[in-house]
Amino acid sequence: MGLTAASGHPAYSANYIPELWSAKWNEKFYDGSVVPAISNTNWEGEIKDQGDKVYIRQKPDITIRAYQKGGNLKVQRPEADPVELLIDKGYYFNVICDDVDKIQSDLDLLDAWSEDATEQMKIKVDTEVLEGIYSDVHSSNTGATAGVNSSAFNIGTSGSPVTVTKTNILEYIVDCGTVLDEQNVPESKRWFVLTPKHCGLVKKSDIKDASLAGDGTSILRNGRLGMLDRFEIFRSNLLKYVSADTAYYTMFGHPSGLTFAAQVTKMETLRAESTFGNLMRGLQVFGYKINYSKAVGTLYTT
Repeated sequence: MGLTAASGHPAYSANYIPELWSAKWNEKFYDGSVVPAISNTNWEGEIKDQGDKVYIRQKPDITIRAYQKGGNLKVQRPEADPVELLIDKGYYFNVICDDVDKIQSDLDLLDAWSEDATEQMKIKVDTEVLEGIYSDVHSSNTGATAGVNSSAFNIGTSGSPVTVTKTNILEYIVDCGTVLDEQNVPESKRWFVLTPKHCGLVKKSDIKDASLAGDGTSILRNGRLGMLDRFEIFRSNLLKYVSADTAYYTMFGHPSGLTFAAQVTKMETLRAESTFGNLMRGLQVFGYKINYSKAVGTLYTT
């Protein structure tokens, strides 16, 4: 008599054939995780559990005054309120490997599932962050009159996104760089997150190849494309999409503008109570915040 299985589970016959399981798992392509590369993650080690608060000290603005011979010097006591980063979000996974499955498989199922869970967690967290930060950028770093000094750049508004092509995408990237220049954002470590379609337009433009932009490194796990006008270009499928406009909030900025912290606080295996098998479960908690809005902007584009 063959071994029976509950509804939804594969049944195995008494004459088990190992070839039912492939000797090699099909390769799976994961969306790259870009958030750790574009944010400030200095406070990750201070997280213990969901609900924690991380206090981030800010640099105060020092006042520069004109000097007058014989005049009294005014004293400043520099102060800046700390930014609170609340670790108020979390995702988990909880899977079981039945003893029968473990015996009949020639693969380490839990190990493989753990690797997949890690990648799926990256996708969930990236999606939430990229869809959650676009509305918190500085008002002069988005819209039809972007540029805190000049108001000269139309980089898209809700209901009226800009249309980018292979002939103008570099111009828009340069305009976004100028928007950050007007905010006195540091030139080093700037980033730009584009969709795969936009990255394709970059490759078809006058640049055509990442190596011509000063970096011949291929796109790896975090979707890194290369350097353009002081921006490190990243590719992601997880940017905020607005179906009414068929447009994306592509993001650009500097790591000082976005604070992100995540920690795997639970990772454990244990015997299941209601059946014969091993449970594996994990919990990752995280938080994020636009703590310096002048250093982040959006290009709203079809």
